[in-house]
Amino acid sequence: MSKENGRRLIVGLEIGTSKVVALVGELLAGGVINLIGVGHCVSRGMDKGGVNDLESVVQSVRGALEQAELMADCHITSVYLALSGKHIRCQNELGMVAIAEEEVTQEDVESVIHTAKSVRIREAHRILHVVPQSFTIDYQEGIKSPVGLSGVRMQANVHLITCHHDTAKNSIKAVERCGLIVDRLIFSGLASGDAVLTEDERELGVAVVDIGGGTMDIAIYMGGSLCHSQVIPYAGNVVTRDIAYAFGTPLAEAELIKVRYGCALGALVRREENIEVPSVGGRPPRSLQRQTLAEVIEPRYQELLQLVDQALQQLQIQLRQQGMKHQLAAGIVLTGGAAQIEGLLACAQQRFNTQVRLGQPLNMTGLTDYVQTPDYSTAVGLLHYGRAALLKGETERQQQRSVTQWLKRLGGWLKREF
Repeated sequence: MSKENGRRLIVGLEIGTSKVVALVGELLAGGVINLIGVGHCVSRGMDKGGVNDLESVVQSVRGALEQAELMADCHITSVYLALSGKHIRCQNELGMVAIAEEEVTQEDVESVIHTAKSVRIREAHRILHVVPQSFTIDYQEGIKSPVGLSGVRMQANVHLITCHHDTAKNSIKAVERCGLIVDRLIFSGLASGDAVLTEDERELGVAVVDIGGGTMDIAIYMGGSLCHSQVIPYAGNVVTRDIAYAFGTPLAEAELIKVRYGCALGALVRREENIEVPSVGGRPPRSLQRQTLAEVIEPRYQELLQLVDQALQQLQIQLRQQGMKHQLAAGIVLTGGAAQIEGLLACAQQRFNTQVRLGQPLNMTGLTDYVQTPDYSTAVGLLHYGRAALLKGETERQQQRSVTQWLKRLGGWLKREF
């Protein structure tokens, strides 16, 4: 976050396998995010959420940032950075403390959360997020906001998301090479959920599946809280490669063909439809049936959805062992660039046997026409996350100022009296 000419600016940066996106949002009165800058660049040097060519990543990031700065007429100094990859892990933990006074204070809440996160995590990992799920005070369960309630003992259930330290450090290094500061690392799946979900969906139970180029990020909410997060290191790029190998066309052209003409359910394609496929080595393009393209794409998308289904079934078993009920009454929300292909929703409904919708960014003003597609969900979610952090920091500073002013007035009164 940075202030320029009195503007409160939030910048979200997503460095994906296929693209780099930079968004600049201005925080207006009432907590509204006004999108004022968008930068987009083809990603180079990233694979499945990890950096494999640092200099190429730096160049891609600079390209996206320059576009965003030009459009927003500002100088970016810091960003909220998305992070994904197969190194992401999660675990649900609980902590318990005695309530210091008769009523729960904010210090009690911080203490019980600290106790819950003080557990052993995977070697070489660091905690990325600590997401409170619910609190229990004595015998009252399912409390969302415990401050002010009376009791003797308080328990907190939290969801921990961890990441590999060096993998995260490499992403941060790419940003710092551009002369920027990383305000906060944020799990991509969590950001996507913030962008596309409604409160009702979170409460009823919903799974967000962000299908990107190199990874699929899964975030599952039940009872209004995040209960599971996971990354599957296979996504849209495997479909693009299949098209390139099957038709002997360059990878860049294969991606365009997938986006423009691809279909994840061959039954929806008319047999008389033909498409033009570029060749390699200067050979002339060829004309092929679109049905043939669908026959290449559909099995791969079925495989990707099967991986998601297996993850959901495994989670159901784990939660049942913990005595928790697993029910996704609000179904599944698909988002991300590779989720935009025709026929995917129908294909997913057959696989999951539940309601499925396509998730697009919500609750934005300004240049929304640029980002009203699923491939911008993560970047928009970063702005939502940054807004919450900024408003929380401003509230804490106001409270500190109020206490300081009160102490000054008390000191002045005591001087006058004595």
